[in-house]
Amino acid sequence: MSVERLLADWDGEEVILRYDKPAAAWILIAVHSTRLGAAVGGTRMKSYPDLEAALEDALRLAKGMTYKFAVPGLAHGGGKAVISVPPDLDAQSRHALLRRYGALIHQLGGLYSTASDVGTSSADMDIVAETGAPYVFSRTQGAGGMGDTGPITALGVFAGIQAVCEDLFADASVARKRVLVQGAGHVGANLIRHLRAAGAHVMFSDVDEGAIHRFRDELGLTFVAAELVFEAECDILSPCALGGILNSTTIPQLRCKAVAGAANNQLGVPEDAERLRARGILYAPDYVINAGGAIAGIGIETMAWSHARAEKEVVESVQSTLRQIIATARAEDITTEEAARHIAEERLRRQT
Repeated sequence: MSVERLLADWDGEEVILRYDKPAAAWILIAVHSTRLGAAVGGTRMKSYPDLEAALEDALRLAKGMTYKFAVPGLAHGGGKAVISVPPDLDAQSRHALLRRYGALIHQLGGLYSTASDVGTSSADMDIVAETGAPYVFSRTQGAGGMGDTGPITALGVFAGIQAVCEDLFADASVARKRVLVQGAGHVGANLIRHLRAAGAHVMFSDVDEGAIHRFRDELGLTFVAAELVFEAECDILSPCALGGILNSTTIPQLRCKAVAGAANNQLGVPEDAERLRARGILYAPDYVINAGGAIAGIGIETMAWSHARAEKEVVESVQSTLRQIIATARAEDITTEEAARHIAEERLRRQT
């Protein structure tokens, strides 16, 4: 789809596109909504096949951020930044690019604030903040930020899985439940730690040889090859890599009772939520269950929460919201995705 068509079909407020010539990179900032407050979202840095693919990712992720803040009632709007970089970008050029990106963030004057995401880190946010402060979240603790959001995002996903177990098995315990974590990166690895400590039977899938060695060979977890993930028998599939994995091809293969994971934009198209429901598979909407980093970041960096309070707030928010969504979906005979969207859109309507 062309850039023009993507922008024409989008329901958001504003998109900033800038070509960074020194790094041969595209910077795209999508502001989906400021109805509840200034837009906040992560900075995703990776290589894309073309500008259209990068823009499509930014637009979808920005809308997800709007819902991520609206569902728990946080006073922020949704946005997302995507930096599409060449595969061979060296470290020095990358740091210079981040500083120029920070200057653009600062130039926007608070319309959009950013944080780390796929392909960026808290250390990267320190660099962005050199030119972009005060509109930068998730800097390292030494630089005054909350640090890495991965662990608390994983805690929220674990809490969400407990809520899913409560609905499926009338018991929130994950002990002896078979959970397949797809993607043992930073969030996935922390989720695995929580699940193992709680007595779950954890399986995992990853394409990184280092992760496979660590979790299969050192920790003894069951490894599932990437091409077998969707047909693997388990209680809960937890996607913790990139999105778009649930679609008309993969959903018929699923042999799980629920999908509950950290990846953004897990549904290929909105109709996939109904495909899951038709198969009797409970779906925890991704922007609900993975909201821990956003909730904690706002609380710690703008409301002076302690990390202990942030963890408590994340667990309670994710679990209570999921319980409400699941109950509404069952009562109204709709998908959990639709129930979550109704909550978000009602809160957005009240601000118009």
